[in-house]
Amino acid sequence: MPSQTRRNFLKLTASAAAAPTLLPALASGQGTNVRPESRIRMAAIGIGPRGRLVLSTFLKQPDARFVAVCDVQPGNLKTAKMMVDRAHGTSDCATTADFQEILARDDVDAVLIATGDRWHGVASMFAARAGKDIYSEKPCAITMAECRELDETVRLYQRVFQAGTQRRNVANFKHAVALAQSGRLGRIHTVHASIYALRELFEWLPAEPEPPDIDWDRWLGPAPWRPFNMAYLRGGWRGHHDFDSGRTLLDWGAHTVDLCQWALGMDGTTPVEYVPEGNTIRARYANGVKLVLREGGFNGEGQWQGLGTCPVRFEGDAGWVEAGDSGKLAAHPASLLDGAPGPERAGTDPDEHVREFLDCVKSRAATSSNSANTRSSHVACHAAAIATRLGRKLTFDPATESFVNDDEANRLRGRARRSPWHA
Repeated sequence: MPSQTRRNFLKLTASAAAAPTLLPALASGQGTNVRPESRIRMAAIGIGPRGRLVLSTFLKQPDARFVAVCDVQPGNLKTAKMMVDRAHGTSDCATTADFQEILARDDVDAVLIATGDRWHGVASMFAARAGKDIYSEKPCAITMAECRELDETVRLYQRVFQAGTQRRNVANFKHAVALAQSGRLGRIHTVHASIYALRELFEWLPAEPEPPDIDWDRWLGPAPWRPFNMAYLRGGWRGHHDFDSGRTLLDWGAHTVDLCQWALGMDGTTPVEYVPEGNTIRARYANGVKLVLREGGFNGEGQWQGLGTCPVRFEGDAGWVEAGDSGKLAAHPASLLDGAPGPERAGTDPDEHVREFLDCVKSRAATSSNSANTRSSHVACHAAAIATRLGRKLTFDPATESFVNDDEANRLRGRARRSPWHA
């Protein structure tokens, strides 16, 4: 990479997220009735703890107005309606347990989807077909095949899509990416993405009586049937294969691998090799750059720098930089942090990401976490998870999104969906 002057680097830092991958279907400005000066009429689908946090962020935006909320749990519905009515000074926010009622409304321009993982991709594709723009929490697709299907559907229906990988719009992560892209780290040879401890549960929890006010069948949605247990609805679905994405690898990996791909300029492609070593996966891109997905430290080479959850680290011949959810940065040499932003915002804060989505709904520009960027980073995560499930090195073709000469691995790229949710 060519070296950059300090002035050029500061310009690059300021514009790191200003030119995301452009989706041709959106560039024409077609497919929207939202005028730049208008309020965007929205609805929320799935409003548990994370959904309510993101909903509260949307409600702070003066040009976002929620007309309806949807959840199969009455308590979630009641809380979300109170939030919306209080924010808008009204009492007319509609409630429903059926997301298709939301999508049939003519007064909804865009939806917030914050269900569990099993629903993200399917609900997003139904929304795209209904002509709604989409802000979807991650992981946005529960399998590799669903990643492709989601991206193709969003493009076909010319929708604005924002994955909830909000760290693309958080200052310290943006600065770390700008350093990697500026040449000040030298030639980048390795990037590190933090992940959870991997787990995958196949057993069912004990059957319990179904409450009369909860639609268990709709909660399950496209996932295979199993008997009701209240623990699932309280977050206990995590880690269960039928409900979770990629052995929980995408809980953090959807964020951290995404940031690594962005830093390397690899949006639109993936590594070509995945080698599992316990809870660490060592991947390699076609150009030789290494991507290391790791739960813990650096195997004797050092440790994460204590910068909070979801840390990433970019290493080059001339130095390294690391960022985490604390909003802080660490680097060597320390001079790399001259002009770095202070910890203004935690990595879990979606404020700027939500703002970008609303602006793009009006302009029809692509978001930084659009469906194409999300597809490639999610596919990389799913490929890594499959390598750990099989316990062996896998070779991958990014062009076909398939494993090379490995039928067993290729069969794991997708799952059947329960009728009638064949999106």
